Amino acid sequence: MNSQNLITMKPVGYVRTDAQDNEVKEKNHLSQIVLRSEYVEALDGVTGFSHLYVLFWLSEISPEQRQTKKVHPRGRRDLPLVGVFAARTNLRPNPIGLTLVELVKVEGNVLTVRGLDAFDGTPVLDIKSFDFWDIAKDAKVPEWWLKLEKEKQRKP
Repeated sequence: MNSQNLITMKPVGYVRTDAQDNEVKEKNHLSQIVLRSEYVEALDGVTGFSHLYVLFWLSEISPEQRQTKKVHPRGRRDLPLVGVFAARTNLRPNPIGLTLVELVKVEGNVLTVRGLDAFDGTPVLDIKSFDFWDIAKDAKVPEWWLKLEKEKQRKP
């Protein structure tokens, strides 16, 4: 297999939310993930977890935007220009979103989650349960990230 091969994916479901624009970034906002009916049995045991990772396709990113190689984090010019792989930007060669959400409830093929930063109709590629292996001991981040975190903590 060479690196030029294409990968084809079929969404496992779609996001349903009434959040618009920046409302999707609100961590307390509830959304639903509506799974395709053939994946309902794949949910067995998921209610034992309080949090899930949701991987989704950032379908509103244009082919031109996917060519972006460097960004200022959060679009802020006071932060350094870094490669897209060093930033949590949606401008990516493969615009795949990843968010850790709180699982609120499961009813049939519908998961209600808190904190999903995706728009209505966004294709969901996969859902993975969170576990403590996902915590990195002695993790480090760059200074600009620490600056953003301090600013976020100062806001009411």
